[in-house]
Amino acid sequence: MACFAGVFTIKAFNYGSSKVSRLFPPRGKEPGQRWENKGRRSIEYLTVNGPVEVTRTVYWNRQRGSIAPVDDWLGMSRGRYSVGVRELCCREAADSDFRTAAEDLACVGQIDISHETVRQIVEAEGRRIVGQQRSGVLGPPWTAEDCRSGPQEPTCVITGADGVMVPMVTQAEKAKRRKGRARRRKGQPRRRPMDRGSDLPYKEFKLVAFYDPSKEHQYAVGTSGNHQVLGRLMRQAACKLHLDQADLAYSVSDAAPWIQGQYRIQLPMLKENILDYGHFRDNVIKASQGVYGQGSPESRQWREQICGCVLEQGPEQVLIRVSALRKTLRSPAKRKALEDLSKFMASRMEMMRYPEFHAADYEIGSGPTEAFCKTLTSRLKGQGMRWDKPNAEAMMALASVRSSDLWPTYWDTRRKIPA
Repeated sequence: MACFAGVFTIKAFNYGSSKVSRLFPPRGKEPGQRWENKGRRSIEYLTVNGPVEVTRTVYWNRQRGSIAPVDDWLGMSRGRYSVGVRELCCREAADSDFRTAAEDLACVGQIDISHETVRQIVEAEGRRIVGQQRSGVLGPPWTAEDCRSGPQEPTCVITGADGVMVPMVTQAEKAKRRKGRARRRKGQPRRRPMDRGSDLPYKEFKLVAFYDPSKEHQYAVGTSGNHQVLGRLMRQAACKLHLDQADLAYSVSDAAPWIQGQYRIQLPMLKENILDYGHFRDNVIKASQGVYGQGSPESRQWREQICGCVLEQGPEQVLIRVSALRKTLRSPAKRKALEDLSKFMASRMEMMRYPEFHAADYEIGSGPTEAFCKTLTSRLKGQGMRWDKPNAEAMMALASVRSSDLWPTYWDTRRKIPA
């Protein structure tokens, strides 16, 4: 048997006359199309084992334009870089800037491509992941049934959500860059138009995390969209996790209204919505500094008493103590500091039943969610970095896949379906 770009030859077993059938162009698939042979042309395809040059026949017709059927056959139809090269680019660029990633690829893998090409490859893969996350194709690789601490133990899934600020390129900065560009000479190809810049130097990205008490199973996904976009991602992930089938499911997060609103709408199966204890403590520290002064022994002593009280006796007793102290003060600033703490607690009393939560062995800290906030955005917050929103979201999606143990799953799928 012999196989060529233009002809596929089969030799009969009886050593009789050979039968030759034309494989290209694909007349069988498109019998109504008339193809014109445009001759043989070469293309270079970069793989992890080095560049491969393929000479193949190109066909043309008025309806479809030029095509090279061999490119589809070899998985080279939509790019000059193999999936292996793309994965290496994403691995290197996940923890360092694109220029350093290109240098490391050349040094370690002998893959010689420019940092601009690395950027285009990585951001394209990230955008592909964003699309799969939003469509529900790519989701958590585990379910609530996997979240048991023992064979006879109940299943438990915890969730948390938060927002994190990401540096953006503003429209004013883009206008300044545009003025500094050299004018395009006659005959040069047109540059790709710039994306519109942000109206503010920082924008809040939102994320949601799911995990079990042992932290063996974790999944996080983020978005540059608003709380409703995150709510849809939250709902999709919960469906894949079969969250409604968990014996126990609850949230631990700060008390931002958009977070609590989305949990009520999207995840009504949650048994409890717990206020992160660290968030409560931060508000107590702020009040103690307002009353006793920053760094004073009285400030430290009072906040430890209040934090111990809420853990042992609940939020009602804390409000009684805060109200009693407020009545003894005359300073408007000090009274306001305690009033702010009282207002903060008054709207979150159900979320602060810490003695009950402790007795039921619930977690009251949102450490895993805070860790995901850092992990998913660490690449976006390098020194001097500024991002367009779509590219920042793409890099965040790559970090999400890596942190959620979905990296092998995604790249295995990429190798089966080239793009």
